[in-house]
Amino acid sequence: MNAPLSMASVFFAASAVLGAGARPEPQMQAAPLGVQKIHENVYMVKGGAGANAGFIIGEKEVFVIDVKMTAESSAEMLAAIGRVTRFPVTAILLTHSDRDHVDGFPGFPKGLRIIAQQNCLKELEEASAAQPFLKDYLPTMTFDKELAIKSGPLSIELRHYGPAHTSGDIVVNVPGASVAFVGDLVFLGRDPLIHRRKNGSSAGLVTTLEAILAYEPSIETFIPGHGEPLGRNDIGGLIKSVEEKREKVAGLVAAGKTLDEVKKVFGISEPPAGQMRFPSLVEIIYLELTEKR
Repeated sequence: MNAPLSMASVFFAASAVLGAGARPEPQMQAAPLGVQKIHENVYMVKGGAGANAGFIIGEKEVFVIDVKMTAESSAEMLAAIGRVTRFPVTAILLTHSDRDHVDGFPGFPKGLRIIAQQNCLKELEEASAAQPFLKDYLPTMTFDKELAIKSGPLSIELRHYGPAHTSGDIVVNVPGASVAFVGDLVFLGRDPLIHRRKNGSSAGLVTTLEAILAYEPSIETFIPGHGEPLGRNDIGGLIKSVEEKREKVAGLVAAGKTLDEVKKVFGISEPPAGQMRFPSLVEIIYLELTEKR
Protein backbone atom coordinates (compact mmCIF):
# COMPACT_ATOMS: atom_id res chain seq x y z
CA MET A 1 0.00 0.00 0.00
CA ASN A 2 1.25 3.48 -0.84
CA ALA A 3 1.67 6.19 1.77
CA PRO A 4 -1.74 7.57 2.89
CA LEU A 5 -2.91 10.73 1.19
CA SER A 6 -2.95 13.78 3.49
CA MET A 7 -5.29 16.35 2.10
CA ALA A 8 -7.21 19.29 3.57
CA SER A 9 -10.82 19.59 2.49
CA VAL A 10 -13.82 21.73 3.21
CA PHE A 11 -17.25 20.24 3.76
CA PHE A 12 -19.85 21.35 1.23
CA ALA A 13 -22.52 22.48 3.69
CA ALA A 14 -25.01 23.43 1.01
CA SER A 15 -25.17 19.97 -0.56
CA ALA A 16 -28.83 19.12 -1.17
CA VAL A 17 -30.19 16.18 0.79
CA LEU A 18 -32.18 14.42 -1.89
CA GLY A 19 -34.34 11.34 -1.94
CA ALA A 20 -34.43 9.15 -5.02
CA GLY A 21 -36.67 10.88 -7.54
CA ALA A 22 -36.81 14.18 -5.64
CA ARG A 23 -36.43 17.49 -7.47
CA PRO A 24 -32.91 18.87 -6.99
CA GLU A 25 -32.48 22.10 -5.07
CA PRO A 26 -30.18 24.88 -6.33
CA GLN A 27 -26.66 24.27 -5.04
CA MET A 28 -23.63 26.41 -4.32
CA GLN A 29 -20.34 25.41 -5.90
CA ALA A 30 -18.96 22.36 -4.14
CA ALA A 31 -15.72 22.45 -2.18
CA PRO A 32 -12.80 20.50 -3.70
CA LEU A 33 -12.94 16.78 -3.07
CA GLY A 34 -10.54 15.61 -0.38
CA VAL A 35 -9.71 12.54 1.67
CA GLN A 36 -9.34 12.44 5.45
CA LYS A 37 -7.73 9.49 7.24
CA ILE A 38 -9.93 8.50 10.19
CA HIS A 39 -8.13 5.34 11.31
CA GLU A 40 -5.70 2.86 9.83
CA ASN A 41 -7.27 1.80 6.50
CA VAL A 42 -10.46 3.85 7.11
CA TYR A 43 -10.95 7.08 5.14
CA MET A 44 -13.64 9.73 4.80
CA VAL A 45 -14.24 11.49 1.46
CA LYS A 46 -15.53 15.07 1.66
CA GLY A 47 -16.27 17.79 -0.87
CA GLY A 48 -17.20 17.35 -4.48
CA ALA A 49 -20.84 16.98 -5.41
CA GLY A 50 -23.20 15.31 -2.96
CA ALA A 51 -22.79 13.77 0.47
CA ASN A 52 -19.76 12.51 2.32
CA ALA A 53 -18.49 9.11 1.21
CA GLY A 54 -15.68 6.88 2.40
CA PHE A 55 -13.57 3.83 1.80
CA ILE A 56 -12.07 0.98 3.79
CA ILE A 57 -8.94 -0.86 2.69
CA GLY A 58 -9.13 -4.61 3.19
CA GLU A 59 -6.82 -7.43 2.16
CA LYS A 60 -5.86 -6.47 -1.39
CA GLU A 61 -9.22 -4.79 -2.00
CA VAL A 62 -11.14 -1.60 -1.25
CA PHE A 63 -14.70 -1.17 -0.03
CA VAL A 64 -16.34 2.15 -0.97
CA ILE A 65 -19.15 3.64 1.13
CA ASP A 66 -21.60 5.62 -1.05
CA VAL A 67 -20.73 7.13 -4.43
CA LYS A 68 -21.27 10.92 -4.36
CA MET A 69 -23.82 12.74 -6.55
CA THR A 70 -22.18 13.02 -9.97
CA ALA A 71 -20.07 10.79 -12.16
CA GLU A 72 -17.38 13.48 -12.12
CA SER A 73 -17.14 13.47 -8.32
CA SER A 74 -17.14 9.68 -8.13
CA ALA A 75 -14.35 9.58 -10.72
CA GLU A 76 -12.42 12.08 -8.58
CA MET A 77 -12.97 9.82 -5.59
CA LEU A 78 -11.65 6.79 -7.47
CA ALA A 79 -8.58 8.77 -8.45
CA ALA A 80 -8.06 9.83 -4.83
CA ILE A 81 -8.37 6.22 -3.68
CA GLY A 82 -5.73 5.29 -6.25
CA ARG A 83 -3.33 7.75 -4.64
CA VAL A 84 -3.82 6.09 -1.26
CA THR A 85 -3.60 2.42 -2.25
CA ARG A 86 -2.84 0.27 -5.29
CA PHE A 87 -5.62 -2.17 -4.35
CA PRO A 88 -8.74 -2.18 -6.57
CA VAL A 89 -12.26 -1.25 -5.52
CA THR A 90 -14.23 -4.49 -5.41
CA ALA A 91 -17.41 -3.52 -3.56
CA ILE A 92 -19.69 -0.57 -2.82
CA LEU A 93 -21.66 -0.39 0.44
CA LEU A 94 -24.73 1.86 0.32
CA THR A 95 -25.87 3.55 3.52
CA HIS A 96 -29.24 4.36 1.89
CA SER A 97 -30.86 5.32 -1.41
CA ASP A 98 -30.85 9.14 -1.49
CA ARG A 99 -29.64 10.73 -4.71
CA ASP A 100 -26.75 12.65 -3.17
CA HIS A 101 -25.33 9.25 -2.13
CA VAL A 102 -26.05 7.21 -5.30
CA ASP A 103 -26.22 9.41 -8.41
CA GLY A 104 -22.45 9.16 -8.87
CA PHE A 105 -22.68 5.50 -9.88
CA PRO A 106 -21.90 6.13 -13.58
CA GLY A 107 -18.40 7.19 -12.51
CA PHE A 108 -17.75 3.62 -11.33
CA PRO A 109 -17.19 0.58 -13.55
CA LYS A 110 -20.07 -1.83 -13.90
CA GLY A 111 -19.88 -5.29 -12.40
CA LEU A 112 -18.78 -4.39 -8.87
CA ARG A 113 -20.44 -5.97 -5.85
CA ILE A 114 -23.02 -3.53 -4.55
CA ILE A 115 -24.30 -4.28 -1.06
CA ALA A 116 -27.33 -2.69 0.58
CA GLN A 117 -30.26 -3.35 2.87
CA GLN A 118 -33.14 -5.02 1.04
CA ASN A 119 -35.45 -2.00 1.33
CA CYS A 120 -32.76 0.18 -0.22
CA LEU A 121 -32.86 -2.10 -3.26
CA LYS A 122 -36.63 -1.61 -3.54
CA GLU A 123 -36.24 2.16 -3.36
CA LEU A 124 -33.56 2.16 -6.05
CA GLU A 125 -35.65 -0.11 -8.28
CA GLU A 126 -38.50 2.39 -8.01
CA ALA A 127 -36.16 5.31 -8.70
CA SER A 128 -34.71 3.59 -11.78
CA ALA A 129 -37.93 4.28 -13.69
CA ALA A 130 -36.95 7.96 -13.75
CA GLN A 131 -33.19 7.33 -13.61
CA PRO A 132 -32.48 4.44 -16.00
CA PHE A 133 -28.73 4.41 -15.24
CA LEU A 134 -29.56 2.93 -11.83
CA LYS A 135 -30.60 -0.32 -13.52
CA ASP A 136 -26.91 -0.98 -14.20
CA TYR A 137 -26.01 -0.38 -10.55
CA LEU A 138 -28.71 -2.06 -8.51
CA PRO A 139 -27.47 -3.87 -5.37
CA THR A 140 -26.19 -7.35 -6.14
CA MET A 141 -26.32 -8.48 -2.50
CA THR A 142 -28.92 -7.49 0.08
CA PHE A 143 -29.69 -8.39 3.67
CA ASP A 144 -32.35 -7.74 6.29
CA LYS A 145 -30.83 -7.04 9.71
CA GLU A 146 -27.09 -7.67 9.55
CA LEU A 147 -24.25 -8.84 7.36
CA ALA A 148 -20.63 -9.54 8.27
CA ILE A 149 -17.84 -9.05 5.72
CA LYS A 150 -14.31 -10.40 6.11
CA SER A 151 -11.30 -9.34 4.08
CA GLY A 152 -8.22 -10.96 5.57
CA PRO A 153 -7.93 -9.65 9.14
CA LEU A 154 -10.38 -6.82 8.42
CA SER A 155 -13.98 -7.12 9.63
CA ILE A 156 -16.85 -4.91 8.47
CA GLU A 157 -20.30 -5.22 10.04
CA LEU A 158 -23.42 -3.89 8.34
CA ARG A 159 -26.49 -3.42 10.50
CA HIS A 160 -30.06 -2.27 9.91
CA TYR A 161 -32.18 -1.41 12.94
CA GLY A 162 -35.45 -0.58 11.18
CA PRO A 163 -36.89 2.44 9.34
CA ALA A 164 -35.26 5.72 10.38
CA HIS A 165 -34.09 8.31 7.80
CA THR A 166 -35.44 5.91 5.14
CA SER A 167 -36.68 2.33 5.24
CA GLY A 168 -33.29 0.94 4.23
CA ASP A 169 -30.60 2.72 6.26
CA ILE A 170 -27.52 0.80 7.34
CA VAL A 171 -24.65 1.47 9.69
CA VAL A 172 -21.24 0.44 8.30
CA ASN A 173 -19.16 -0.45 11.35
CA VAL A 174 -15.44 -1.22 11.45
CA PRO A 175 -15.09 -2.80 14.92
CA GLY A 176 -11.31 -2.88 14.90
CA ALA A 177 -11.24 0.88 14.35
CA SER A 178 -14.22 1.87 16.56
CA VAL A 179 -15.51 3.79 13.52
CA ALA A 180 -18.92 3.68 11.85
CA PHE A 181 -20.32 5.34 8.72
CA VAL A 182 -23.90 6.36 9.55
CA GLY A 183 -25.12 8.06 6.37
CA ASP A 184 -27.96 10.50 6.99
CA LEU A 185 -29.01 9.00 10.32
CA VAL A 186 -27.18 11.88 12.00
CA PHE A 187 -27.32 15.61 11.34
CA LEU A 188 -25.83 18.20 13.64
CA GLY A 189 -26.82 21.85 13.76
CA ARG A 190 -30.24 21.13 12.28
CA ASP A 191 -33.10 18.71 12.77
CA PRO A 192 -32.68 15.24 11.26
CA LEU A 193 -34.42 14.61 7.97
CA ILE A 194 -37.00 11.84 7.80
CA HIS A 195 -38.22 10.69 4.37
CA ARG A 196 -41.81 9.75 5.14
CA ARG A 197 -42.43 8.76 1.52
CA LYS A 198 -39.64 6.19 1.97
CA ASN A 199 -41.27 4.97 5.19
CA GLY A 200 -38.76 6.72 7.43
CA SER A 201 -39.67 7.13 11.09
CA SER A 202 -38.68 9.52 13.88
CA ALA A 203 -39.34 6.81 16.47
CA GLY A 204 -37.22 4.44 14.40
CA LEU A 205 -34.46 7.02 14.24
CA VAL A 206 -34.30 7.16 18.05
CA THR A 207 -34.27 3.35 18.21
CA THR A 208 -31.43 3.20 15.67
CA LEU A 209 -29.33 5.86 17.38
CA GLU A 210 -29.76 4.17 20.76
CA ALA A 211 -28.70 0.85 19.21
CA ILE A 212 -25.61 2.48 17.71
CA LEU A 213 -24.56 3.82 21.11
CA ALA A 214 -25.23 0.46 22.78
CA TYR A 215 -23.14 -1.44 20.22
CA GLU A 216 -20.27 -3.51 21.62
CA PRO A 217 -17.37 -3.04 21.19
CA SER A 218 -18.28 0.62 21.44
CA ILE A 219 -18.16 2.95 18.45
CA GLU A 220 -16.22 6.13 19.23
CA THR A 221 -16.21 7.94 15.87
CA PHE A 222 -19.24 8.41 13.63
CA ILE A 223 -18.93 9.53 10.00
CA PRO A 224 -22.16 11.29 8.94
CA GLY A 225 -23.39 11.85 5.42
CA HIS A 226 -23.00 15.60 5.94
CA GLY A 227 -20.54 17.38 8.20
CA GLU A 228 -17.48 16.43 10.19
CA PRO A 229 -16.76 13.24 12.19
CA LEU A 230 -18.78 13.04 15.41
CA GLY A 231 -18.42 11.49 18.85
CA ARG A 232 -20.69 9.65 21.26
CA ASN A 233 -21.82 12.86 22.99
CA ASP A 234 -23.04 14.20 19.65
CA ILE A 235 -25.20 11.12 19.11
CA GLY A 236 -26.54 11.30 22.67
CA GLY A 237 -27.43 14.96 22.23
CA LEU A 238 -29.30 14.21 19.01
CA ILE A 239 -31.31 11.45 20.70
CA LYS A 240 -32.28 13.86 23.48
CA SER A 241 -33.30 16.55 21.00
CA VAL A 242 -35.53 14.22 18.97
CA GLU A 243 -37.14 12.74 22.08
CA GLU A 244 -37.89 16.20 23.45
CA LYS A 245 -39.61 17.21 20.22
CA ARG A 246 -41.58 13.98 20.15
CA GLU A 247 -42.74 14.56 23.72
CA LYS A 248 -43.76 18.16 23.05
CA VAL A 249 -45.62 17.31 19.84
CA ALA A 250 -47.38 14.41 21.60
CA GLY A 251 -48.60 16.84 24.26
CA LEU A 252 -49.97 19.20 21.61
CA VAL A 253 -51.66 16.32 19.78
CA ALA A 254 -53.27 15.21 23.05
CA ALA A 255 -54.54 18.77 23.48
CA GLY A 256 -56.28 18.54 20.11
CA LYS A 257 -53.99 20.91 18.22
CA THR A 258 -54.04 20.85 14.44
CA LEU A 259 -50.89 20.51 12.37
CA ASP A 260 -50.96 24.22 11.51
CA GLU A 261 -51.26 25.08 15.20
CA VAL A 262 -48.37 22.77 16.08
CA LYS A 263 -46.22 24.34 13.35
CA LYS A 264 -47.02 27.78 14.73
CA VAL A 265 -45.90 26.72 18.22
CA PHE A 266 -42.53 25.68 16.77
CA GLY A 267 -42.26 28.73 14.51
CA ILE A 268 -42.38 26.72 11.29
CA SER A 269 -43.44 28.85 8.32
CA GLU A 270 -44.20 27.96 4.74
CA PRO A 271 -41.47 28.61 2.17
CA PRO A 272 -41.90 31.27 -0.54
CA ALA A 273 -44.02 30.21 -3.50
CA GLY A 274 -42.18 27.85 -5.80
CA GLN A 275 -39.48 26.96 -3.27
CA MET A 276 -39.34 23.32 -2.23
CA ARG A 277 -38.65 22.20 1.30
CA PHE A 278 -38.77 18.83 2.98
CA PRO A 279 -41.30 18.39 5.79
CA SER A 280 -39.80 19.37 9.12
CA LEU A 281 -39.16 16.87 11.91
CA VAL A 282 -42.09 18.38 13.83
CA GLU A 283 -44.45 17.78 10.92
CA ILE A 284 -43.20 14.21 10.53
CA ILE A 285 -43.72 13.51 14.23
CA TYR A 286 -47.23 14.99 14.13
CA LEU A 287 -48.19 12.84 11.14
CA GLU A 288 -46.76 9.73 12.77
CA LEU A 289 -48.68 10.34 15.98
CA THR A 290 -51.95 11.03 14.18
CA GLU A 291 -51.39 8.28 11.57
CA LYS A 292 -52.17 10.57 8.65
CA ARG A 293 -50.29 9.12 5.73
